[in-house]
Amino acid sequence: MSSDLEKIDKFLSKHHVLTLATSNEKELSACSLFYVFDKVKNSFVVASSEATTHIQNILKNPFVAGAVVLETKIVGKIEGVQFRGEFLLLEDETLKKLYFKKFPYALAMNPKLWQIKINYFKMTDNTLGFGKKIIWQKS
Repeated sequence: MSSDLEKIDKFLSKHHVLTLATSNEKELSACSLFYVFDKVKNSFVVASSEATTHIQNILKNPFVAGAVVLETKIVGKIEGVQFRGEFLLLEDETLKKLYFKKFPYALAMNPKLWQIKINYFKMTDNTLGFGKKIIWQKS
């Protein structure tokens, strides 16, 4: 894993909620989802019902964007990750186990799990200098 991806993974491992943006031909949607991130598969794992607007959008258009941010008013501490990827029904048992390890109470709800395969990250990290950006794109 490149040092850029290691920095992104380190940031993502400190958080657990992402904001997801979806669209279909006529509608946009944004939502917040609990996540676990797998740095080896470069994927988020999230749980969501097919009845939601964002999943209905995804069933028509699986390409999504989103963000994970540190909420702070201190400019020198601003950090955040923006991402783009493809949203798919999760079939990987290893990723399922990873999600339930982080959120064991979710087992009782028997949620439908999904995978977001990341193809682009942009991280802003003011702790490295004002406006410092780290860009990673899948080759």
